[in-house]
Amino acid sequence: MPRKKKKKKTKESNNQQGASLGFEAKLFLAADKLRGSMDASEYKHVALGLIFLKYISDAFTSVYEKLKADKDADEEDADEYLAERTFWVPKEARWSHLKDNAKKPTIGKLVDDAMLAIERSNASLKGVLPINYAREALNKTMLGELIDLISTIGMNEEDDKSKDILGRVYEYFLGGFAGAEGKRGGEYFTPRSIVRVLTEMLEPYKGRVYDPCCGSGGMFVQSEKFVREHGGRIGDIRVYGQEMNNTTWRLAKMNMAVRGIDADIKWNNEGSFHKDELPDLKADFILANPPFNISDWGGDRLREDVRWKYGVPPVGNANYAWLQHIVHHLAPNGTAGVVLANGSMSSNSKGEGDVRKSLIENDLVDCMVSLPGNLFYGVTIPCCLWFFAKNKNMEGFRNRKGEVLFIDARKLGTMTDRVLRDFSAEDILKISDTYHAWRGEEHAVARCGEYENDSGFCYSASLEDIKTHGFVLTPGRFVGAEDELDDGVPFEEKFDALRAKLTDQFEEGEEIKNKILKHISGFDHD
Repeated sequence: MPRKKKKKKTKESNNQQGASLGFEAKLFLAADKLRGSMDASEYKHVALGLIFLKYISDAFTSVYEKLKADKDADEEDADEYLAERTFWVPKEARWSHLKDNAKKPTIGKLVDDAMLAIERSNASLKGVLPINYAREALNKTMLGELIDLISTIGMNEEDDKSKDILGRVYEYFLGGFAGAEGKRGGEYFTPRSIVRVLTEMLEPYKGRVYDPCCGSGGMFVQSEKFVREHGGRIGDIRVYGQEMNNTTWRLAKMNMAVRGIDADIKWNNEGSFHKDELPDLKADFILANPPFNISDWGGDRLREDVRWKYGVPPVGNANYAWLQHIVHHLAPNGTAGVVLANGSMSSNSKGEGDVRKSLIENDLVDCMVSLPGNLFYGVTIPCCLWFFAKNKNMEGFRNRKGEVLFIDARKLGTMTDRVLRDFSAEDILKISDTYHAWRGEEHAVARCGEYENDSGFCYSASLEDIKTHGFVLTPGRFVGAEDELDDGVPFEEKFDALRAKLTDQFEEGEEIKNKILKHISGFDHD
């Protein structure tokens, strides 16, 4: 689409190139070096737990000093901190106490005692914090050195800036450990590039934000950050989530606390399908990165579920269960962005094509985006973004009924190393500006001009166009580019199809062979 002028880099992107790719990266490398042979999946809880402890201790100390200077206040009254929306931190849990004792062989027990004291004093953190620092297998010299390293975070900074730096460090460390863990890391951390695309396109300024499989809470952090960057009020959004992995849920609870986000995040080991903790929630914005192509989701026990309004999802793949769960939880004017495997755009396996057709015919699909490969840690295959809109004729937007926008972003992004691709601020703006201009938003049109189809990148299709393509939603079919090389169809499905084809060919070959032998034997008999 045409652009009137190139937008200047945002403050966020400048910060990334400065502090984010400098201080946080160096700190992570230093912390990672300390872990030695300890597995990253285990070490992340050690490091992130200490960063969390440093954060709430610094926040407490900030309020403590203000109360101490007030002759009418009691700095040791826990209720005073509750009024300031700050966690109460008992004396034995304050960072200064741990720092002073970092070199003692008992430091592991002191950290555990600190965690227990904080949980006892703050009901919302009960069962959240890691309490295993005293275990024999954890090197206490390393632990002391890690405490010394974390003590440098936010030193000599004003209170608010110090807390913001700690929040950024926590987020950076989450990403760093996800990278170190590879594919397993992707289970709790959605890469920042993808989350930024979702938030910039959905613009969650105000209302209820929901993630039914929230991992470590990255979607919520970016939603709050988006509001702050665009001049909104943080209190204008309310955050809801659910996570079935208890360890990941604890990471999310700490992540929210470090960022100062008031979030209602539920946990149970049955998950959002079998125990929907927020059954009556109708969200204004849903951002989700569900696990791809999950076969053992227990779909055989949910054949009559009220959420399957557009068709019963197959027992062997949860993709269309996630999509319908998300649509079910949208408010009348709600919008959603979902990350899924490419196969979800075209698969006709066991009724998936019928569900997709129903979603399209009910005019719920607003936009489809193809993403390049290597955006996820340890996963090279590309994926896609589904965007839903419950009402395509809302005030403030043009009437988009009967239309779907297709964006092919596979050529965007640059490799930051051998295995990981990242979107620049300009890449994200190109995608989001295209979507906003297509929706007819004045700010985007004023900046970029009226929406126009751009061969190879974007195309606005009618439902009739989509029907002619058999209700397949692959952007490459519409924008004029080649179809995705990797269609995202699970290997098992491809293997079964190939085996069936080879079996047919083998049987056909056997018939031909038998006919030839019979023919030859007839000649011999003569």
